[in-house]
Amino acid sequence: MKPTWELESILWQLGYSLVAGVDEAGRGALAGPVVAAVVMLPKKTWRFRDSKVLSSSQREDLVCQIKSEALAWATGEASAEEIDRINILKATHLAAYRALEKIALPRLALVTDFLKLERYPYLAVPKADSRSFQVAAASILAKTTRDSLMLDYAYTYPNYGFENHKGYGAAQHLQALDHLGPCAIHRKSFKPVAQQRLFLSSSSNEIE
Repeated sequence: MKPTWELESILWQLGYSLVAGVDEAGRGALAGPVVAAVVMLPKKTWRFRDSKVLSSSQREDLVCQIKSEALAWATGEASAEEIDRINILKATHLAAYRALEKIALPRLALVTDFLKLERYPYLAVPKADSRSFQVAAASILAKTTRDSLMLDYAYTYPNYGFENHKGYGAAQHLQALDHLGPCAIHRKSFKPVAQQRLFLSSSSNEIE
């Protein structure tokens, strides 16, 4: 499936002249923040695709185009601590609203990848990152932003392999959790991390 402007056209026909795409990255990770991005593009055909079907080098190339050619773009994040405190869904909403506050466009409507952002008129559609140029661009921007953050965390918290798995539940990550216990950016409410904490003393083994 190739992205089009079909979803945005539904909102344009309802009278919303400003429509942007929103997507997130990191919702299923065990560590690090969840990052959301909003992108508004000029209406034309773009090379943007769902970030999951692109290589790292392709994403890096396309994110430069997004930042230079988009009419508006922004990112927002919610930390692991916020995820643990309010839950991952609410934290994803929080990250999205933080991104949207940065562009602050009046009467903005949204196309999202099934993310129901009630403060705005929205069209929340499964697989929207495969169907909308703008949501695909947002997925690329969110993914590359979060990957960069996780690379920084890899230097702060070495030996977890964050530079490789970006905080997801890969075998390398689970093995590191088994040997090292969780660090400060782990989502302690997520089951694999919570289970590991049962076997470790947080005062002596949890890495801050």
